[in-house]
Amino acid sequence: MEIVVRALLKTDWNSVSKIYADGITTGIATFETEIPDWKTWNKKYIDSCRIVAIENKNVVGFALLSLVSQRDVYRGVAEVTLYVDKESQGKGVGKTLLNELIKQSEINDFWTLQAGIFSENIASIELHKKCGFRIVGVKEKIGQLNGKWYDNHFLERRSKKIN
Repeated sequence: MEIVVRALLKTDWNSVSKIYADGITTGIATFETEIPDWKTWNKKYIDSCRIVAIENKNVVGFALLSLVSQRDVYRGVAEVTLYVDKESQGKGVGKTLLNELIKQSEINDFWTLQAGIFSENIASIELHKKCGFRIVGVKEKIGQLNGKWYDNHFLERRSKKIN
């Protein structure tokens, strides 16, 4: 399987939104319950550091960053969002995307990447750890989804390129 990574384009939205919808369905990927429209989704994420994984001309995953704060002091800190098509999970797509996102984040002067991951989402936690993230804590009962409280593992990765 050859995975090609390229910039996420507006024309990818149909595929990206389907992958995101599958993530919503799992119940352990996001607290969101509905897919936003492109305009709303587009505003949420940083313009740089938006990538998709392509296999056989199909989008099979995406990764991007959002700011953790509008305050200037946190301008180098971003939160990771990463989703892989359910048929492509376990094939290295997530690792390829996350490693490329890390490279692009450093080119764009991000010195800390954060991830809040449902504690039940062991595969995602392990993926992030393999890519240099460390668990810094667990936020207990951080959010409620469909009447159930969920914990999130909070992970971070500090750039070795920025002192």
